[in-house]
Amino acid sequence: MARAQIDVPGPSVRLADGSTAQIVPSRFAGGWELVVGDTPQSHVDLDDPTHLHFEYVGRMAAVIDQLRTPREPITAIHLGGGALTLPRYVAHTRPGSRQQVIELEPALVELVRDRLPLPRGAQIRVRLGDARDVAARMPPGLQGAADLIVSDVFAGARTPAHLTTVEYYRTLARLLAPEGVLLVNVADGAGLAFARRQVATVCEVLPQAIVLAEVQTLKGRRFGNLVIAASAAELPTTWLPRLMAAGPHPAKVAHGAEIDAFARGSRPATDADASASPVPSASVFDR
Repeated sequence: MARAQIDVPGPSVRLADGSTAQIVPSRFAGGWELVVGDTPQSHVDLDDPTHLHFEYVGRMAAVIDQLRTPREPITAIHLGGGALTLPRYVAHTRPGSRQQVIELEPALVELVRDRLPLPRGAQIRVRLGDARDVAARMPPGLQGAADLIVSDVFAGARTPAHLTTVEYYRTLARLLAPEGVLLVNVADGAGLAFARRQVATVCEVLPQAIVLAEVQTLKGRRFGNLVIAASAAELPTTWLPRLMAAGPHPAKVAHGAEIDAFARGSRPATDADASASPVPSASVFDR
């Protein structure tokens, strides 16, 4: 099937922090990109929701594919809306899934709905507000019910500090089903000090964890995205070769003793001492 194209960028909208958001043509991948400020935040292919251009999103999708039985509907909560790439993926690959999306910016939600309409019949509800505040106020029916929670929140190119702490992840853990999985997108560069601390922080709350990343990123040799997958229940060992095979390549899945070594010496972040994720260099987003 041919992929959707945009001939010209759409109108921009101004967000509460003064930045602008716009839907533009994806020059290299086809489909559309949401750009906030100078940062590409989402890629969407309306003709093919399984076409996931950003590699870390592909790694998240590979984990989602392992949840429960393939094609079986799940209950999912997405913190950070963007262009709703993963909610569209879940709706397509697991029809009938019940999904909640938390997004801070009403103008962004309207822009995405207008330019990148959701597929008919998708059960995706968008809740407006700060991710942590809204997650803490989810209705009783969602407490302990989520098969999947995705934390992928950025203000510009950085994750806010209050969404990186033990207290924040405890709020999310209360929403997870007993075997539910939390996925966290972590952006970091040389040395991976922020990522190592995030792994320690998540494991303080959900002790069963793996980390997926491009090989050079996981070695701290380049700025990039690492995906933490964590649960209160033990993650099946059958996932590991499947996640490696799913790519994108070159891929690495760290687990067990590798996770312990990765986070060794890093103190879990709390509300009292957390910091936002590091600022990437401008070259990271060169097209």
